Amino acid sequence: MTVNTDLTAVLDRAAAGGRITPEEALELYRSAPLHALGAAADTVRRRRYAGTEHIATYIIERNINYTNACVTACKFCAFYVPPKSDKVWIRSLDDILRRCAETVELGGTQIMFQGGHHPDFGVEYYEEHFAAIKKEFPQLVIHSLGASEVDHMARISGVTPEEAIRRIHAAGLDSFAGAGAELLPERPRKAIAPLKESGERWLEIMEIAHTLGVESTSTMLMGTGETNAERIEHLRMIRDVQDRTGGFRAFIPYTYQPQNNVLKGRTQATIFEYLRMIAVARLFLDNVAHIQGSWLTVGKEAGQLSLHYGADDLGSVMLEENVVSSAGAKHRSNRMELIDLIRKAGRVPAQRATTYEHLVVHDDPANDPVDDRVVSHLSSTAIEGGTAHPGLKIVEAS
Repeated sequence: MTVNTDLTAVLDRAAAGGRITPEEALELYRSAPLHALGAAADTVRRRRYAGTEHIATYIIERNINYTNACVTACKFCAFYVPPKSDKVWIRSLDDILRRCAETVELGGTQIMFQGGHHPDFGVEYYEEHFAAIKKEFPQLVIHSLGASEVDHMARISGVTPEEAIRRIHAAGLDSFAGAGAELLPERPRKAIAPLKESGERWLEIMEIAHTLGVESTSTMLMGTGETNAERIEHLRMIRDVQDRTGGFRAFIPYTYQPQNNVLKGRTQATIFEYLRMIAVARLFLDNVAHIQGSWLTVGKEAGQLSLHYGADDLGSVMLEENVVSSAGAKHRSNRMELIDLIRKAGRVPAQRATTYEHLVVHDDPANDPVDDRVVSHLSSTAIEGGTAHPGLKIVEAS
């Protein structure tokens, strides 16, 4: 197949709303001038959000990691330990509920409940925990897990993924976080996560979830040795499922962190590769509503820049996070700083819900929040007592 090498024509067509092919996307990713690529992607964003194109969003959430025991042993992961290790820990339900109470106290609206693939945790474990969270904190959205966890829990419990999804959804799961996508094409996936399900299986389970009314996000881990073509193939695989289901709310690329894992940083993605991916994703994923910048892994300045390359969301003030922090992600922020970052990027900040409705639009700096306890990405596993905010009075769960 002959690829259209007239990049200007391809960019103009994409900016006008035309669909581009994977071959064209690869050419743009490899060769399009950076500023022209970003301008085309920003044009698409502005058109999609006409009327609110001046706004960029963020969310307040907490990632509660329930265990570090995992059987998949992914080579890029610095968080997991083997299930028989003396370093295994499992959070009690009371501990989890205290963390949920803390999240509500700090204005958080969403819980990401994520951890290792524990060999004893089947569907029943997640049913119990989601039901308990929803009973105590019905206002919290449980945006958690991903197809990998579903595949694992279904196998442990001897049920189909469809039954597993139905049961955890009934217990309280609201949507999937898109975890475990990593790289979907076969070669890079086997290289970094040989014990995980295939990329096709990951997408199959997500498609089942979408048909059952459980939406999700989609993600990409960049910088573990994959080729440019494999990155674009990852996008192609997501777009094909989205054409059938419409269930992916957002696409979130993030970069591999090199510390404390088997890969040891032998390959990494540059900031320019990351920005190009944000832009190409906005042009190629014409059926996915939102593109999120990942300031945690690429830094605050690159996060700001992503808002000019097609991203409409700057992720979260995540009150607790241990997984990528374990691999060396050291960028930290707070709600006031994130609002300032968005504003200095020329956009009006807005706190959003899981489903992207605007909860609070910060259109007047005089009315900005001043609570300095709303701090992002503190790792709790290294803190005595296991709370990310030792100074905050914990609201006891009933």
